[in-house]
Amino acid sequence: MLVGTSAAVTYEAVIGIEIHVQLRTASKMFCGCSNDLGDAAPNVHTCPVCLGMPGALPVINREAVRHVLATGIAIEASTPPVTRWDRKNYFYPDLPKGYQISQYELPLASNGRLAVETSGGTVEVGITRAHLEEDTARLQHTRAGERQVSLLDYDRSGAPLLEIVTDPVIHDAETARRYAEELRLLLVTIGASHAAMESGGMRVEANVSLRPSGTEAFGTRVEVKNMNSFRSVERAIEFEIARQEAALRAGEPLIMETRGWDDERGVTYHMRTKETSDDYRYFPEPDLPPLRIDPAWLDEIRAALPELPAARRRRYREELGLSAYDADVLVTDAAATAVFEAARAADPELSAKKLANWVSGEYLRLTKGEDPEVDVGRISGAELAALVRLVEEGHISGTNAKEVLLRVGRTGQRVAEVVADAGFRQISDSSALQAAVDEVIALNPEAAADVRAGTSKAIGFLTGQVMKKTRGQANAGLVQELIRQTLQDD
Repeated sequence: MLVGTSAAVTYEAVIGIEIHVQLRTASKMFCGCSNDLGDAAPNVHTCPVCLGMPGALPVINREAVRHVLATGIAIEASTPPVTRWDRKNYFYPDLPKGYQISQYELPLASNGRLAVETSGGTVEVGITRAHLEEDTARLQHTRAGERQVSLLDYDRSGAPLLEIVTDPVIHDAETARRYAEELRLLLVTIGASHAAMESGGMRVEANVSLRPSGTEAFGTRVEVKNMNSFRSVERAIEFEIARQEAALRAGEPLIMETRGWDDERGVTYHMRTKETSDDYRYFPEPDLPPLRIDPAWLDEIRAALPELPAARRRRYREELGLSAYDADVLVTDAAATAVFEAARAADPELSAKKLANWVSGEYLRLTKGEDPEVDVGRISGAELAALVRLVEEGHISGTNAKEVLLRVGRTGQRVAEVVADAGFRQISDSSALQAAVDEVIALNPEAAADVRAGTSKAIGFLTGQVMKKTRGQANAGLVQELIRQTLQDD
């Protein structure tokens, strides 16, 4: 993105994204402590290894390695035949050993890519590396009487952490956000992580710099942290681009620093001077041997991968004829994907478009939890397919079908049972509907006059009144036809 329109110079934003993701494993990265970081009390899931006690030795978590290899395959990255572990040295209170076991020169995955859809079209984001490391403890800042204090919870210390770093190829805040969203969806789809931003399961950091357009050299890089939602990612980067541009135009120097994002005020703020790789004094981890990757294991992991989001969107568009919007809505929500696929399997001949409309509309509305009695887990794909089939064949109206879906979600009854119990069979007999049409016309003479005058909204109003009289069971198309015929005959 080109920012600034001064006659003197125009600036280009250069953005790299670093994402840390907690992996789905039963135990931590290098010890047997539980990796359940839910509602446990502070400092419960700890041992000499993750507390950094002298003499404690690490053991590699195979499942964590598998998740990173699967991620590498999914982002079309290369995996070396041999990888190794490195010590990243720095001294923060949340790092008990004074160093972090990570990967530096030989990551498990490198030179990958991920295509993302933006308002300007498809952008391919290059991925420098995806490597495995251990997480830090968690600092909690609070008050103790008059004092501000910081508390340490070591339950997270040593948890397996995947770090994914892009090339500096992103040039606008929207692309950065879309990349983070797409990567999260991919990681959830392959089962590597829950990637919940709100709980810290996925943490996004952006490296932002500006340079005069048309030049190759990078500007002064600023790291932005503490972005806890995708919206925050976009807002923080937009602010930082504007802040840096204003400083450059005013002739103010920029420093390489780490800045936090204040979501309430909508600004970034200085946290500390940014470290470089030299500051970390990397060297090979002496307590862990190099890790050799068996090609047969890679093939096994590749074969076990599910259909990836990009491939699924493409299939929905090309094979099922869905719009890009419908395909994106279905693929982005895991529950929507699951129920849509199950419904398709139950009734392959059902209109994919009509089924997609029900999933993205009524089904997803019920998943929002507005009705505490509804459990969407009670709505199977087969029952949803049966409901849409009844609507498509004209046996029940769309209005009644929404009520049926609601009752299935509340009770777990089958669709056929709800329809029979409620008497929801659609009325498609014109002679049975004519009396209701005549009564509604008589009660609404102004609307009837509007229909005769050619006002289309009036037909909708009268149709709605007939639907009310018939408890939503009337065939709406037939009702409209009868209204037109009756008023034309008058």
